[in-house]
Amino acid sequence: MNIIDRDFKEFVREIKSKNEKEIYYHMRRKFETIPEETKKSLEKFFSTFDYWGKLDIDNDIYEEIENKEKCLYDHIDDFVWFYNNLADYRSKKTLYSILNNWYNYDFALSASTIEYMYDDYFDLDLVKGDSNEVIVDLGAYIGDTILSYIKNYGQEAYKKIYCYEVTASSFDLLRENLKNYNNIDLRFKGVSDFSGMMKLVNNRESASANTVVNGDDGDIVVTTLDEDIKEAITLIKADIEGGEVRAIKGAQKHIVNDHPKLLISVYHSNDDLWKIPRMIYEMDSSYKFYLRYKSTCVYPTEITLIAI
Repeated sequence: MNIIDRDFKEFVREIKSKNEKEIYYHMRRKFETIPEETKKSLEKFFSTFDYWGKLDIDNDIYEEIENKEKCLYDHIDDFVWFYNNLADYRSKKTLYSILNNWYNYDFALSASTIEYMYDDYFDLDLVKGDSNEVIVDLGAYIGDTILSYIKNYGQEAYKKIYCYEVTASSFDLLRENLKNYNNIDLRFKGVSDFSGMMKLVNNRESASANTVVNGDDGDIVVTTLDEDIKEAITLIKADIEGGEVRAIKGAQKHIVNDHPKLLISVYHSNDDLWKIPRMIYEMDSSYKFYLRYKSTCVYPTEITLIAI
């Protein structure tokens, strides 16, 4: 047993030894020890990106902490399952550092696991690319992920790329940024677990954080990958602001039949961190799981599940 295994085991033991209130008040006490400017920074962050719950210190609203506490209390066994199914030491340490950040506001450990060597999604030790790749980019934004792929693997390292984007201004830039590359199919639509219409919700900070939600006045066409792409897929990247679970459900046939490499954002909800690997495993238990993240150590986001 290495030191991360030992520390993670002790972490699990401590969580399981406490009731919900004890976990919550432990987290509140730890929160009170961090610098005031860090508290205010977190407060602003959670008000700008409404994925994890509200934090309003002046009005005694700590929903974000309550949600993390509930996730730890309800799903610690799911996190143990995920830890045991991670395929390398870096991934295990990364998962532990994220959970320990939630519980203890331990910024030093989370700082030690930030990915600096590789671009987002493209850990070159894990993710290979060649001329036969059929790539799907869900949440293509302005083409940054595809340009990163080409930079890392070369223009000859794909056969076809499908890009899905739902924001008109981003789609225009996507088209412009990728206009000099061949065999890229740009699709102005969303991807979910059904075909129909959904409503676009604009984020005031960045179009990259726009979301689609159910609504009678839907203005965005959505589809499933199983319906929209008929050829075999070799790689799926998904960063769609909380829509990843539904997109994976709508790609089940491709996952089961094609076994594509999966590069999935698992940070838009606390539960996504354990739920998405569980879903993939239930579809195809042969996948191996890796975890990487590339963001601030104060609150880890940009967390990518690499399933191969």
